[in-house]
Amino acid sequence: MTVDATLLPYRPCVGVVMINRDGLIFTGNRKDSHIPAWQMPQGGIDDGEKPRKAALRELWEETGVTDDLVEFIAKTDDWVTYDLPAELLGKVWGGKYRGQRQKWFLFRFLGQDDQVNIATEHPEFDRWQWSRADEMIASIVPFKRAVYEEVVRQFRPHLA
Repeated sequence: MTVDATLLPYRPCVGVVMINRDGLIFTGNRKDSHIPAWQMPQGGIDDGEKPRKAALRELWEETGVTDDLVEFIAKTDDWVTYDLPAELLGKVWGGKYRGQRQKWFLFRFLGQDDQVNIATEHPEFDRWQWSRADEMIASIVPFKRAVYEEVVRQFRPHLA
């Protein structure tokens, strides 16, 4: 059965660009992927939840970093969207969405590396690193690359 993506909505979501003191970006390798799949923390917005609160929740859920260890710097001007590739359409998120509509937030990490803990209750990542923006973009799955390029473009003055 073929799914007509134009009939499906975008999943409301947030993304987090967490940079260290040197302007390097936190990236984690997805635990559920059989190939290297690096990304920044991101996830859905709960019903009635404000995007910035969702971003801090996702950051904590995926990295163990609490809101007292980050400083808000910026957010994207508007929502950024991406469509799922045909092979994933109808398979992820219960087949309810065509892709994601994301609001991205930039936070500066004020803590030490040993305060990052990806061994959370429901781990998303099996390893993590600090990356330069161009390295991070090069390691992202192709269908998310345009989103990451746009986010980096908007946050460029703060990145290494």
